[in-house]
Amino acid sequence: MSFQMSATTKSPQRSKTLSFSHFTFNTPNFKAFSWPLMAACSDTVTPSSLRQAFGNVFSLFILILIGVLAFSIRLFSVIKYESVIHEFDPYFNYRVTQFLIKNGIYDFWNWFDDRTWYPLGRVIGGTVYPGLTLTAGTLWWILNSLNIPLSVETVCVFTAPTFSAFAAWATYLLTKEVKGAGAGLTAAALLAMVPSYISRSVAGSYDNEAVAIFALIFTFYLYIKTLNTGSLFYATLNALSYFYMVCSWGGYTFIINLIPMHALLCIVTGHYSSRLYIAYAPLVILGTLLAALVPVVGFNAVMTSEHFASFLVFLILNVAGLVYYIKGMLTPKMFKVAVTLVVSAGLIVCCAVVAVLIALVASSPTKGWSGRSLSLLDPTYASKYIPIIASVSEHQPPTWPSYFMDINVLAFLVPAGIIACFLPLTDASSFVILYLVTSVYFSGVMVRLMLVLAPAACIMSGIALSSAFGVFTRSIKFASTGKEADVSVFVVLSKVMPIVSYFHNSELVLVILFTIKAGDTVNGVTQNDVVKPDKNEEPPKEKASRKKKKEKENVEKAPIAIKKSERRLLMLPIEASVVAILLLMLLGAFYVVHCVWAAAEAYSAPSIVLTSHSHDGLHVFDDFREAYAWLSHNTDVDDKVASWWDYGYQTTAMANRTVIVDNNTWNNTHIATVGTAMSSPEKAAWEIFNSLDVKYVLVVFGGLVGYPSDDINKFLWMVRIGGGVFPHIKEPDYLALRGLERDGQYRIDNMATPTMLNCLMYKLSYYRFVETDGKGFDRVRRTEIGKKHFKLTHFEEPRKGADFSTSTYHSALHLAALVNLIERVYLPRVYGSSTDDLHLGPKEYDVLIVQEKHRSHDVWNETLQDTKRTKLHAIANSEST
Repeated sequence: MSFQMSATTKSPQRSKTLSFSHFTFNTPNFKAFSWPLMAACSDTVTPSSLRQAFGNVFSLFILILIGVLAFSIRLFSVIKYESVIHEFDPYFNYRVTQFLIKNGIYDFWNWFDDRTWYPLGRVIGGTVYPGLTLTAGTLWWILNSLNIPLSVETVCVFTAPTFSAFAAWATYLLTKEVKGAGAGLTAAALLAMVPSYISRSVAGSYDNEAVAIFALIFTFYLYIKTLNTGSLFYATLNALSYFYMVCSWGGYTFIINLIPMHALLCIVTGHYSSRLYIAYAPLVILGTLLAALVPVVGFNAVMTSEHFASFLVFLILNVAGLVYYIKGMLTPKMFKVAVTLVVSAGLIVCCAVVAVLIALVASSPTKGWSGRSLSLLDPTYASKYIPIIASVSEHQPPTWPSYFMDINVLAFLVPAGIIACFLPLTDASSFVILYLVTSVYFSGVMVRLMLVLAPAACIMSGIALSSAFGVFTRSIKFASTGKEADVSVFVVLSKVMPIVSYFHNSELVLVILFTIKAGDTVNGVTQNDVVKPDKNEEPPKEKASRKKKKEKENVEKAPIAIKKSERRLLMLPIEASVVAILLLMLLGAFYVVHCVWAAAEAYSAPSIVLTSHSHDGLHVFDDFREAYAWLSHNTDVDDKVASWWDYGYQTTAMANRTVIVDNNTWNNTHIATVGTAMSSPEKAAWEIFNSLDVKYVLVVFGGLVGYPSDDINKFLWMVRIGGGVFPHIKEPDYLALRGLERDGQYRIDNMATPTMLNCLMYKLSYYRFVETDGKGFDRVRRTEIGKKHFKLTHFEEPRKGADFSTSTYHSALHLAALVNLIERVYLPRVYGSSTDDLHLGPKEYDVLIVQEKHRSHDVWNETLQDTKRTKLHAIANSEST
């Protein structure tokens, strides 16, 4: 029976036509040759066009299901609680989105917020990444234009789950470019459920990462797509995607450093091509120009060290391109001379550029790097020099159990995925390997960057699972006999033949021989069934033009080692294949169960609403929102509220009151002032707060209900940050005593130091705490407090004259019998003008605040600063005495 099959595949240069019975290769790099093949088989040799169409539709259906899964698995918080914004930063983003929708884009860019960082204020339009806000605002506008009247809060709550589906689809596209559609579908399904990504994309998690992870993956996909096709259209889309990433998250620097690393790797390993140049050059040039348009980035796109690597690699890429171009134009002898000149000139230019960059970087105290970037390069940098960065919990290094919690079984599949990427190693697979290696390092330094590791782990695991299932199913199929077995020989050939790549050398003829030992059968075809090529048949000659020769020399070579004597397909016994498939299915089931549990229990509870389980059911602690509601209803609009910076965004968004510091942490001195007040004795703290016009002080205390993230557990960071600016605040003064020496322990019991027991934070947290059980037992620290009976002389609880449910507030937030003691609000008592010369007056402190506002442009008045520190130190000593 005669057999004929043809298939056409696309390439950057020219279509390649494959036909069985006579294999014909029409490529610019290979001479056409024919290889007669005879086999007994039916008319259905490869999937028909109808079957291929069904496969495409089925893949599309699976992708839709993956998108639905990614969206729905993140809705547990809405089902269990309500549609509510989570965490701290999302409340600021929500407030900014409200302002954008209400006032428009022009007012948004020029918005000066006077309700934060009093009395300094903050320019919102120039200090915020606008991608998330503009995205949610656009979605709200589109939905309302379609007569779907959703509130701004609802759109903000569901933005992250929506973009998680987009991220899963982008993962499919990226993995498909690397290892095919099967691996892409698997990786997309894994990313839709991975706990690390769920933790930052649940409903209500309205933070920058909600859209940034999609932008990150999609930018990588477009880079690989451009690298595979050499299309300038995809290169332009890649630059636009990078621009969206810059608008969305400060983590865009990961992209602008990872892609240059990969481009440099390709150049060093001899894989330079015109496609690499097209993929890289527009990204650096157009992407940098677009990034400079974002106000929060501005000229940092060309002035900071995070971006210098991309420019240096761009120069190297141009030198390499010039060398390859000259190689195609000159003779070998002239080429050596020209290369010497080009390389010498390139080295001189590169050295000059490096010298300029070094001079520019040397003028910066941080060598042109941001504090967070230096913390990644040197994990000890933040703890030594910038404690405000080290104080954030998500900036701490992860523990080993964190990897199992956040990526689970993917940690064991990643090594197999790396091995699969080396078979064969292409530019696309080398990129995902480099992505994985760098993300593993960064996640080990900062637990927040586990989010960047999650897509890489899913891609590698998807490749590993797809390759494993391919081996096992092929083994089962080859073990069978009959018609289908005969057909699969040609299916295997159709997979093997398109692997043929390009070489720099002269035209090659590729001959693939499947030799089978005598007596063996593979796929039902014996050695006698394979007819060798006719020696008398010569392949048609094709005259190589000069243009094709130039193209050959600029095309990346990816040689494939194929033995001409023998090529054996990897097969396993059918029993082993079935058992292995069952084990992989069991592993997948365990992964699904863990992901559902993480989404439902570990990451679904909003931090602003606390819950606890006991023998009598579920208890919900809503003290955060109750306290902010009390502030909103019982205080004047212009009242100032002082708290630690963690609660600034929530206070401004939910209570609509002016705060002294918030989560932006742009002014370390201002935060240190609040930390100094919390660390000082009551009278000195009152002086500082009074100079800032503070009317209310808010502290978070969880010693009664067992809430560990309260201000007492954060207090040492207040001491460290305050001591970094005001030297009289020393951390050893707050550590416990053992005889005449410090034992280095942070304690609040009878072993605590007098400095600790008399500071404002201790007094505000434990005021009347002994009345709860008669002993003053702290359930978080698991000890009795050291100083139980004391009075507040400069602060008082605002229990009288409150218009909004005074009794309810008092019972819910103060009386310990109702186990709801979390947030406590204190009112500084109003005194007349101070007659003590040591007290820091409001006018004098206002002068210091004005200097803080302009400290980036002017030099501090050292004399006035020393005066302030001397006075505060004298106040602290007098209070201690």
